[in-house]
Amino acid sequence: DSETLTPENTSQLSRFDAILVPGGFGKRGIEGKICAARYAREHKVPYLGICLGMQIATIEYARHVAGLTDANSTEFEPDCAHPVIALITEWKDADGSIKQRDAKSDLGGTMRLGAQTSNVSKGTLAHEIYGDLVTERHRHRYEANVNYLDHLRTAGLVISALTQQEHLTEIVELPRSLHPWYMGVQFHPEFKSTPWDGHPLFNAFVSAAHAFQAERKKLKVVA
Repeated sequence: DSETLTPENTSQLSRFDAILVPGGFGKRGIEGKICAARYAREHKVPYLGICLGMQIATIEYARHVAGLTDANSTEFEPDCAHPVIALITEWKDADGSIKQRDAKSDLGGTMRLGAQTSNVSKGTLAHEIYGDLVTERHRHRYEANVNYLDHLRTAGLVISALTQQEHLTEIVELPRSLHPWYMGVQFHPEFKSTPWDGHPLFNAFVSAAHAFQAERKKLKVVA
C-alpha cells in the first residue's frame, strides 16, 4: 500500500520478485511510491514504472542520487525547489495544431495522447527490447523537465529514448552495470498488449522477475 509505505517499513517489499508502479494522477500515495522505487533501485529488484511510475523513478533518483533533495513534480508540489517533472507549456498535437497547457487547463484537452515514435540509444536495456525505434501510445500531461536532464545524466541516470520531434523523455533506466533491470517509460505499453500477444516490454519485465526469483532461491540453498 503506497499510502502507508515509508522509508522505515520498506522491508515489507523484500518478499516481491519485481516492483511495478503504474500510471495515475494526483499526489495520493506518491511518497510511498518513491520509497518503492528507491527500494527497487538499492536492492536491485526489477522495476518497471509506467507513465507516473517513470516520473516517480526520476524524482527518486534526483533526490537520492543526483543531490536534488527537494526534487518533485509540480503536479504534487507546484512551488517545489527542483521541478524535475513539470508541465510543458506548449504541445504540437498529431494534427499539427498547437495546444497550450497550464495547471488550470482542461485535463482531457491538454494531454499528450496517441502514438509517437522515439529514437532509442544503442547499448541500453530499451534497445535490447525495442531496437532503434519505439512507437507507443500516450496519455499524460506532465513531462520530465528538459532543464534537469543534463544534471540527471551526469549523476548516472540513463535517458535511453527521446521523442523525435520535441525531444521529450520517453524512457529512463539505470546502467546494466549497476542494476539488472530498472526502467521507467512515459508511454502506456498496456495499450498495445493483448492476452494473445504479450508486449515485449512486459515479457522482458516478467523474465527479469523470474531471474531475480531464481537467484534468490539459489542464494538460500547456498546459505
